[in-house]
Amino acid sequence: MSSRRNFLSKAALTSALAATPLLNFGHEYEVAVDKAPKSSAPSDLKITDIKCGYIRNGHSLFVKIYTNQDIVGHGEGVDATPGTYHLVKMFGERIKGKSPLNVHRLFEDIRKSGFFEGAQSGMYVAVLTAVETALWDIAGKALGVPVYQLLGGKFRDTIRLYMDTALYQNRLPRPSDFAESALEAVKMGFNAVKFDLDQANDPNKYDKYNWTASPAELQRMYDQMAAARAAVGPNVDICADMHGRYDAITGEKIAKMLEPLNLMWLEEPIPAENADAYKKITSSTSTPICAGENHYLAYGFRPLLESGAVDIIMPDLQKAGGIGEGQRIANLANLYYVPFAPHMVASYLGAMASAHVCASVPNFMILEWQIYFHKDPMFKEIVNYDPSMIKNGQITLSEKPGIGVEINQEAMRKYATPNVPFFE
Repeated sequence: MSSRRNFLSKAALTSALAATPLLNFGHEYEVAVDKAPKSSAPSDLKITDIKCGYIRNGHSLFVKIYTNQDIVGHGEGVDATPGTYHLVKMFGERIKGKSPLNVHRLFEDIRKSGFFEGAQSGMYVAVLTAVETALWDIAGKALGVPVYQLLGGKFRDTIRLYMDTALYQNRLPRPSDFAESALEAVKMGFNAVKFDLDQANDPNKYDKYNWTASPAELQRMYDQMAAARAAVGPNVDICADMHGRYDAITGEKIAKMLEPLNLMWLEEPIPAENADAYKKITSSTSTPICAGENHYLAYGFRPLLESGAVDIIMPDLQKAGGIGEGQRIANLANLYYVPFAPHMVASYLGAMASAHVCASVPNFMILEWQIYFHKDPMFKEIVNYDPSMIKNGQITLSEKPGIGVEINQEAMRKYATPNVPFFE
């Protein structure tokens, strides 16, 4: 009986196969093969090369880190980057053959190997920032998660932005120009706006080198910000940047004059180096004082926070050390109940990289955004990004693996800095 059953079962199977079109034979196996991962395990991931390109006369650095599994990481550094091509290549040699998933370890390998090469700040850290960011991008792609998840998750889904109007003082703008720019930003959906107050060619300056503002300069600054406040009313945040181009007595005077306008902050009235001078200004006014654009690594923010020198910190996450270091800086500030409001003059790549950090910390306040993103077509050409990235003055955090924005190398080529190797 058992033999008969086996015979009938085999006969039935043979009939079924005969009835199946030959075209479909093995189809399920093919589907399974197609779905199977083509790369090796993440533990076998290795760095094979690093290449870079520059735009904005060298002040914007873009790096791509390549791996043996064809996963490519994208990162960006700004400002302290001109002339750093060989520094990028040197860092690349130090991490080739290593796993890009050990982001913190590679960061420390590069930083500690450069103690006598300038690893405390400046160009060294700005380039390290771009490399570190690209490593996070690889890690997210290899593990199939957005970077914020690697940072421990998110506190928020969208990132509030303030619009930097780029109403540069070298054009001698009038108070009415401040009012118009503030209204333009509000119409675009932003509820926070920033203006520049430093003006090198102000005819009322004492001389080219004197950092003390004259009474007429101070009045000009007040009148400009007062016009912006009057235009948008009390419920829109406005803030002012002085780019560290004045002395402490000027910082104290203008901060006091601006108190009735209820600024979100007054940014860098004096240079970055002297925390005690910042504390003197901060202690003299109710206008919040903000600094940090020109500080590097968490070490650079420790004196500001320990002494209470500033009310708000604003590290540039494409300059101060990168994504992991940015989170460390924010968490350090959180111990002092100081808000974290990153500076950002990068591309959409840098903006989204910053957004992952902003989402991952509790004390995030607001992130910088630039009017030129909306007016200069270059910024939409040089990266591949989701057009819905920004809406109503907010960045929607990417849920794609990695950062979620990538370099468009060919589109960037026409903006490349002359006489510098381009992704070679």
